[in-house]
Amino acid sequence: MKTTQEILKTAKEASKKISLLTTQMKNDALTAMADEIEAETNLIMEANNADVEDAREKLNSVMIDRLSLSPERIKGMADGIRDVVKLPDPAGKILKTVIRPNGLVIKKVSVAMGVVAMIYESRPNVTSDAAALSLKSGNVCVLRSGKEAIRSSTAIVKAMKNGLKKVGLSEDLINLIEDTSRNSANELMTAVGYVDLLIPRGGAGLIASCVANAKIPCIQTGTGICHVFVDESADFDMALNIIENAKTSRPSVCNAEEVLLVHKSIAEKFLPALKKRLVSDRERDGKVPVELRLCERAAKIIDGTPAGEKDFDTEFLNYILAVKIVDDVHAAIEHIGLHSTHHSDAIITENKENAELFTAITDSAAVYVNASTRYTDGGEFGLGCEIGISTQKLHARGPMGLEELTTYKYVVEGNGQIR
Repeated sequence: MKTTQEILKTAKEASKKISLLTTQMKNDALTAMADEIEAETNLIMEANNADVEDAREKLNSVMIDRLSLSPERIKGMADGIRDVVKLPDPAGKILKTVIRPNGLVIKKVSVAMGVVAMIYESRPNVTSDAAALSLKSGNVCVLRSGKEAIRSSTAIVKAMKNGLKKVGLSEDLINLIEDTSRNSANELMTAVGYVDLLIPRGGAGLIASCVANAKIPCIQTGTGICHVFVDESADFDMALNIIENAKTSRPSVCNAEEVLLVHKSIAEKFLPALKKRLVSDRERDGKVPVELRLCERAAKIIDGTPAGEKDFDTEFLNYILAVKIVDDVHAAIEHIGLHSTHHSDAIITENKENAELFTAITDSAAVYVNASTRYTDGGEFGLGCEIGISTQKLHARGPMGLEELTTYKYVVEGNGQIR
């Protein structure tokens, strides 16, 4: 097993050559990588089954689902890579040209970051998404998977390296750190001179650790305390459909709803309908019911679990929803401003003025009107797939695709000018 330092040196050397690859060469490599992932489905499933079996006593059922692969999910990973093939190559694009009075031609040109490192936890599909986006944008990736998914990640990387070999490219364009100790994570965070961008993707603890300890550029991603506010003019059926989708379609992901805010004027009618949809109907249909954690006002209308002090500041990643009654749209916006992680927040309303007010003031990477927060995703935004969802403002915000893995430089052309 290579040491982290050896892998970093290898990646740095590889980054000096990747900029010479043409778009066609990169696309051929990506296509081969996708084909190899599908061809190795059985081996990837075998590795994933071992990961899942080891994790059963450590993770809840929702997190097990996050870790688990299936032939359908593996095909989805391959198709995600093929979607990246179809996207324009962002590297080498001329963003702006200025011709100065002295004849100098100044071009602003997009270029790859160089070496992009990712520290992530228990989602094996991140392995293929990160590798595909890095390669297409002209970057070399260094991946550091969590221990829960290391067998799965290793099998996926092996398949992708086979794809690179089949088209005559270096396997060193994709690198996986097999050491899952805290030491390897710390080495990545402090890899000055080797890593150009660090992207942590996982729980709040991982992201906070990277932000606090990284000595290289680091992007905050992922943590999602996502809100849905049901305004007084909302269509109830639409609101219930959106809430159920946002909370239950995949509760283990960062764009799942964690907090529901309800306008006080509709709470008496809406909350019983909410409990029926998320609790009674789901129990009747053999689905996991949602535990409703209620503020004092909501608890006077329906039964549920009293909300604790931290429930409106928690990313549950489970079938749990914190519910609060608010006085109006202004109170909803204020609550979100105090408790949101600036990921994805939504308003359900038929009032155009309230919708415009909500979208103007709510300071999140994605702000929705009458749609589920579950759409905050690179694939859904037309980015092919994503390397993470940034909840900060510099240099990227929201789902990060190819363009967010590039920076730019100025190319200045002259004919002897001196200053």
